[in-house]
Amino acid sequence: MNYLHDKFGRPITYLRLAVTDRCNLRCFYCMPAQGIDYVPQRQLLTYEEMLRIVRVLASVGVHKVRITGGEPFLRRDLMEFLRQLVAIDGIESVRITTNGVRTEPFLPELKSLGIKAINLSLDTLDRQRFAQITRRDELPAVLHCLERMLELGFEVKINCVVMAAHNADDLIPLAELTRELPVGVRFIEEMPFNGDGRQTTLEWDYRRILQTLQAHFPTMQKIPDPPHSTSLNYQVPSYKGTVGVIPAYSRTFCGSCNRLRITPLGKLRTCLYDEGIFNLRDVMRAGATDAQLLDTIAEAVSMRAANGFEAERRRSLHSSTESMAKIGG
Repeated sequence: MNYLHDKFGRPITYLRLAVTDRCNLRCFYCMPAQGIDYVPQRQLLTYEEMLRIVRVLASVGVHKVRITGGEPFLRRDLMEFLRQLVAIDGIESVRITTNGVRTEPFLPELKSLGIKAINLSLDTLDRQRFAQITRRDELPAVLHCLERMLELGFEVKINCVVMAAHNADDLIPLAELTRELPVGVRFIEEMPFNGDGRQTTLEWDYRRILQTLQAHFPTMQKIPDPPHSTSLNYQVPSYKGTVGVIPAYSRTFCGSCNRLRITPLGKLRTCLYDEGIFNLRDVMRAGATDAQLLDTIAEAVSMRAANGFEAERRRSLHSSTESMAKIGG
């Protein structure tokens, strides 16, 4: 197999595929209170187009796919799409990122499809703070979904975006979940993709997050990071779970990045911080063959920035108003 590599020799083996820009929460770090202007259905990638892209990428070594949004379970007929996705030759792992509000009814079938890992977005365990951050009172549903995920044996990672003056008090309670639960709790630096152009002031960078955790858990130990990991991973001895810190704004992990992103509109992004290189939806709808589609992807990969800082410098001034829901979480 001819694997896809960028000009820095980094292999591309992981695709983050956003199936929708719609979300049933309104997290202030992701989108404005009034929401965003959602894309008309006809402009979204169809499931058939997504499956075609994945087949093409699987032919050049992509073996892991993460389904993101928006909130994936808001897209109609998602389960039928997942049934076809897991059957693609060469795809070894399909994972999902969700906010957990509407996910629970689908968990048994996800398990039966061989989907083993779910990332749950959860920024606080306090109901009032949850409502303030998400502008929705849905914490009980999310916690019940988490409980059910663990009952069914999913590998669960909890993703918490750390925000000054909003949920810094939740670092320790969330990390304490790892005492009794086999979960990975990962604390993420806040990023500038909030949909309204508001500037991110990074008061809680990964160093401060780590210092806070280490002060409370003095026996916490560094554990090996998996290949291409975006998180720095730790564990408190005798705890069942692990703690991770993701320097998403500091971007210390760029040198080992193995991923591509495709937005709900079909735009291919070789870095979270770039603007997208080509629109694969338009390429396919113009009649491209699979070989031409692959050539387009390979050309985009060949232009990949060395790191997120270089990618950000290439962006236009207006692009800071993007919402994470439109990019794909």
